[in-house]
Formats: sequence, structure tokens, C-alpha cells
Amino acid sequence: MKAEYINPFIESTINALKTMAMVSPKREKLQVKKDGESAMYDISGIIGLAGGVVGSVVLSFPKETAMKIVASFIGEDVPDVNKDVLDAIGELTNIVAGSAKKIFYEQGHHFKISLPNVVYGKDHKINRARDVPCISVTFSSDAGPFAIEVSLKEVQ
Repeated sequence: MKAEYINPFIESTINALKTMAMVSPKREKLQVKKDGESAMYDISGIIGLAGGVVGSVVLSFPKETAMKIVASFIGEDVPDVNKDVLDAIGELTNIVAGSAKKIFYEQGHHFKISLPNVVYGKDHKINRARDVPCISVTFSSDAGPFAIEVSLKEVQ
């Protein structure tokens, strides 16, 4: 995967969390994920990409981090993971994917994004096409750790 494919998602993630949830993420480690490896954390927002590129983007949060980010995002306490938390994680994922799509469009790459899906549970799996590499980027923040997973392949 080309570096220019991951950078718009990193930039969009940082900007979305700063703007929408007043959280200042710091990029930590970047690694290639192996096929069949579980999602990094408990709650994952997933958006599919199709068109000039195919693949997906995933925002994955530990339960505690998701609750803190969502509380800041919606402006009220979140006592536990509920429908509002899952919806907010889906919306944050949508904001990140939409912002990255704009950056790609400005670079001449065009694709569509799906509606977000959110999965909640320990060690959940996210199916990806085998021939599409997945890069995981971990972040630290004042709300806690989280990760983005970008799986992209340019369509010829």
C-alpha cells in the first residue's frame, strides 16, 4: 500500500477527533496486519470503499476510550456502551472516511464510501479481501488509546 493512501486517513482521524470530540490524538505505531487477525479493540466503526480504490477503513476503540470520546462528542455523560455510543462511533467513522475521501478527490482519486457499520465485542474479526493489505495505526490520546485500520487497493 502506498504511503499516500494511509496519510489522508491519519490526517482525517486527528482532525475529526480534535474538532468533534476535543481529543488530541498522537500517532504511535504503524504496522501491517496479518490476515485473520482480530480487530485491535472492543468497538469498531467500519466503512467500505469502492470505485478507484477498494477496501475499508476501521476506527477501533477500547470500551473506555469510546465512552470518553462519545461523551465529549455528544456533550453528556455516557454510563455504558449503548445505542447512542455505537451510533456516535459510526458517525465519527463516517466523518473520517468522508474527510479522507475529499483529500483523495483533490489528488485525483475517486471512490464511494458505504454507510458505517459498528461491531462491539472482544476479539471480533473484520473480514477483508485477501489480496488487499491492511495497515494499522495506533494512537494515544487523553481519552485513551485507539487505532485506525486502512485496507486499500487501487483498482486498475
